[in-house]
Amino acid sequence: MNTLALPPLAITAGEPAGIGPELLIRLAATSLAANFIALTDRDLLLRAADRCGLVIELIDDDGAPVTQRRPGQLRVRHIPLGTPERPGHPDPRNASHVLATLAEAADGCMAGRYAAVVTAPLQKSSINEAGIRFSGHTEFFAERARADVVMMLASPELRVALATTHLPLSAVPAAITRDALERVLRIVERELRTKFGLPEPRIAVLGLNPHAGEGGHLGREELDTIIPLLDALRAQGMHLLGPLPADTAFVPNQRERYDAVLAMYHDQALPVLKSEAFDRTVNLTLGLPFIRTSVDHGTALDLAGTGRGDPSSLIAAATMALELAARRATHIAHADAAPSQGNS
Repeated sequence: MNTLALPPLAITAGEPAGIGPELLIRLAATSLAANFIALTDRDLLLRAADRCGLVIELIDDDGAPVTQRRPGQLRVRHIPLGTPERPGHPDPRNASHVLATLAEAADGCMAGRYAAVVTAPLQKSSINEAGIRFSGHTEFFAERARADVVMMLASPELRVALATTHLPLSAVPAAITRDALERVLRIVERELRTKFGLPEPRIAVLGLNPHAGEGGHLGREELDTIIPLLDALRAQGMHLLGPLPADTAFVPNQRERYDAVLAMYHDQALPVLKSEAFDRTVNLTLGLPFIRTSVDHGTALDLAGTGRGDPSSLIAAATMALELAARRATHIAHADAAPSQGNS
């Protein structure tokens, strides 16, 4: 890739009837130094710009490097809608369009066309109503890339990975197995090294039960599963804290001790993160062979079409994608410049 070119970021618009298209327009209106490439329908973007009261210059993407971009310029890889959108009213006829944008994003990243993908929120129910089984962005990209993945949410102050994601609370204990936890911890540790540039990442692991089980009096998952695994991985050189009680793990003097937290379930740690930095929190998929970031909110159907959506989370996701892409490019450049170890 031309080192003078702006990094090409693929941006999906998410649910056409949701807030995503308008947020994408507001992202394009910023001065972020990136070649934004919208993967969606051109006319959808024009209508979104009109709702936002903004002038947008759409340019068909031909894959050529871009060295500069004016605010309001946006390249487009046109993927037509199944039917025109009605803001606030998702239509299952657009499910195939949404999935086509995700497929182009993943395939384009793996082919080297895009430095990263940033995703706007989609409506899972609308896709399922079209008769297409769909669990979400994370699962789609994992299957497309044949990768083992972990969900992480990150703000400038805190990174939280999840051992389990969208499970009923009653199903969580059975999902906390030694093999599952080891898989997640190895992915998180590797990605903190490679994507975030931390040579010796420190991971705080939360207990499943109140007070981290309190010596077995409040549950045995810590004694039977979590502690033996952490001890084994520490013996292999991983820097792991815990299991820590979730109610004190996020106090300031604890945060100085770790680079990321592994929570056992969705609502164990995310309320802390979102209450502190909702508009600056980014959803990342760890374990993919490419960089994927996303907003940390839904489709906001009640706001769709009003032009009043707050683009802060999408801007934060794009900013983090740029940072991760720059770090990756530097790492690749250093690796290419390293002297060969082969025989002369």
